[in-house]
Amino acid sequence: MFVAISVLSGLLVAGLFLPLVATAGVGGRAIEETVENLPAELATPPQSERTTVLMADGSVLTHFYNENRVYVELDDISKTMQDAQVAIEDHRFFEHGAMDLQGTLRAFLSNSAGGDTQGGSTLTQQYVKQVRIETAAQRGDRQAVAEAQESSYERKIIELRYAIALERRLEKHQILERYLNIAYYGDGAYGVEAAAQHYFNKSAKDLELAESAMLAGIVQNPVALDPTNDPAAAVERRNVVLAQMARYGFITEEEADAAKEVEWNPEGIQPPRNGCAASPYPFLCQYVERSLLANPAFGRDEDERRNFLYRGGLTIQTKIDPKLQDAAEAAIAENIDAEDPVLGVMVMLEPGTGQILAMAQSRPEMGTNAGQTFFNYAASREMGGAEGYQAGSTFKPFTVAAALEKGIPMTTRYDSNSPMQYKGKTFQSCEGPVEMGDYEVRNSTQSGNMDMARAISTSTNNYFIQLSQAAGLCNITQMAEKLGIEVGPGVDPNWVNLYSHFASLTLGALEVTPLSMAEAYATFAGRGVHCNAVIIESVRTKEDVEINVPGADCKQVIAPEVADGVNSLLQGSVANGTGRPGRIPGGYPQAGKTGTIQDTQAVWYAGYTPEVAGIAMVAIDKTNPFWQSDSWRNRTPSLDGLRLPVSGSRMSGSGGQDAGNWIYRPSMTAALEGRPKTDFVEPTDEIKNGKPVEVPSVKGLSPSAAQKKLEEAGFVVGRTQTYSNRPAGTFLGVSPTGTARYGQTINLIFSRGPRPDPKPDPKPDPKPEPKPEPAPEPAPAPEPAPQPPPGNEGPGFEPPGGNQGNNGNNGNGEGG
Repeated sequence: MFVAISVLSGLLVAGLFLPLVATAGVGGRAIEETVENLPAELATPPQSERTTVLMADGSVLTHFYNENRVYVELDDISKTMQDAQVAIEDHRFFEHGAMDLQGTLRAFLSNSAGGDTQGGSTLTQQYVKQVRIETAAQRGDRQAVAEAQESSYERKIIELRYAIALERRLEKHQILERYLNIAYYGDGAYGVEAAAQHYFNKSAKDLELAESAMLAGIVQNPVALDPTNDPAAAVERRNVVLAQMARYGFITEEEADAAKEVEWNPEGIQPPRNGCAASPYPFLCQYVERSLLANPAFGRDEDERRNFLYRGGLTIQTKIDPKLQDAAEAAIAENIDAEDPVLGVMVMLEPGTGQILAMAQSRPEMGTNAGQTFFNYAASREMGGAEGYQAGSTFKPFTVAAALEKGIPMTTRYDSNSPMQYKGKTFQSCEGPVEMGDYEVRNSTQSGNMDMARAISTSTNNYFIQLSQAAGLCNITQMAEKLGIEVGPGVDPNWVNLYSHFASLTLGALEVTPLSMAEAYATFAGRGVHCNAVIIESVRTKEDVEINVPGADCKQVIAPEVADGVNSLLQGSVANGTGRPGRIPGGYPQAGKTGTIQDTQAVWYAGYTPEVAGIAMVAIDKTNPFWQSDSWRNRTPSLDGLRLPVSGSRMSGSGGQDAGNWIYRPSMTAALEGRPKTDFVEPTDEIKNGKPVEVPSVKGLSPSAAQKKLEEAGFVVGRTQTYSNRPAGTFLGVSPTGTARYGQTINLIFSRGPRPDPKPDPKPDPKPEPKPEPAPEPAPAPEPAPQPPPGNEGPGFEPPGGNQGNNGNNGNGEGG
């Protein structure tokens, strides 16, 4: 009987199958040509692999993939897994060539009898089929994908031709390795390594017998046999694989029976982590993804870059420390709930590198439910952000930097009363002088005559309006730009020129992103070295080749001495001023500035040490229905005194408390743990006191012309009066003359007229004459007392007064 069947089989193959093979071009010469011209995707494994994004401690931020695959060598796959796959798919794999004649005949007879066109394919042929599908999918060629899966003899002959050529080029173990890495194991797991991690939370090299058999069985029908969908069917199929392994001698019957007794434990299943919605920190993940998709190193356009990201098997390293991220998120959540009608943000950067260390917000989950969002409130619109926020008084250090850069020293003093009117005052815009209209400003903290150190500590508005006039508004906008400030989407792209026309610029009327504010303050911390904020530290391919990605582009944008001056002033703000509530414990040298915007709709705390820069912000979420409730319908939304409806926290409306003490302080405390306590560099005498310059001559000039000349020379101009023989109001000259410090006050001296004659001393009242004593001789009369000489006061100056004004809010920013 066996001989008869064999003869019949030979006749069938010779008479029926081989002509078809010849028709398809699988002759000897055709095979040789195929070997020589084997498609590149078959010669080199083309499988797409998942990209892994790592945090600073090596933990996984997320994966990006179209197919969840991690390529591993055969030595990193357990022997039981190799045997299980061979036993169930092609138990004679190591015995036959590219075509298993017995299996092919069995399939041919079934198909000729009206059965499905399937079966009989060797493991090599199956691999060829999967490669053709994968390659077409990578190209986005849907027609080719369909052709690679169509049920036809033509497809099988093409696969056979390539399989024969492949087996002439590769060893069997090489083909098995590639098969195990391309096969689909259900539930999004491509390749045995991803499958082992997904179903059993272990590597493929650690798979045990029962686990290996289950995975090998899934390949036949990855949907129906997926244990997450139908565990009973998966276990039944596993037992079939174990029986096949025992039947063909890969294991003993006893080993198979023992493995069949192992219960399926779904607790080991690891949820797929693909993309940002599945990441524990979705908005950090989103920033990574957008950074890569904007990177020309990954492709010519976004589609090409996305394909590389999701299929390239990259390893992306970030410097995000999950401990710092958790600390920042916890600090926010301690006071602001995700469903509260306000937004809390905390960003930390590393000066000198631009690396983002943490970026947290009060709505940490991505989605459409209450308390969820798709916006990264720290970032720009291009990087997933929503809008910008007015900076308030955290913008004032940019005015300080522009003034110091121009040579105006820290000792510069102004009478900073409240209110002050600037109508008719001339400021320097980027397009020339501009005269202010009706613009009155009040101080929200202290008033009086003060220098820069006191003004920054008390955040006195009118000091900074006058300082911005001296520094030039254009210099301030340009300073903000080169420090890294990025504006919100509603701001004109020409903002540097546009906002240089408004004196309110220095009070923080410009809408900015929190991340760019951190970037700017990190520039101060880095002694004037600006680095673009970056989240990616390195990118390596699956071949372990590093890809050059755009770095932080660190460069010196302001002189170190200017940054030292800003740092010195802002240290005072934390030590003795409005920034004190955010002071970091532990003796760290630190600097900072608070900010509050109009109607207290947002508060800020911007601070840093030489090692870490941080920005905390709390702002009204105007889109929240809370602000349309009956209690707020006819009121302006404000943080001042607001009790948050979900967390129950009571807000003060102060940047120092709400942003500084609540969020910045605990976040930075965690970030600085274990870091050195580096001192800031002391500013130079020139930065403190100004550069000695010649006071220009104003001889023959009118007072207005003299003032203009002095201001152009870098001096602050004051006015004083003195007695003289000239008529009152006559312009007499200036004081001091000769050499003075740049930014020093030079007074225009006006006559008060001649000094009035001194009044004579009043005559003493006459004394009553004493009655004569009854003595024989009268007493002698007393000598008259000498008169004091007349007064001889010389001419002098009347110093300008500085009164303590009332505190109050202004309409364009507050001191906070």
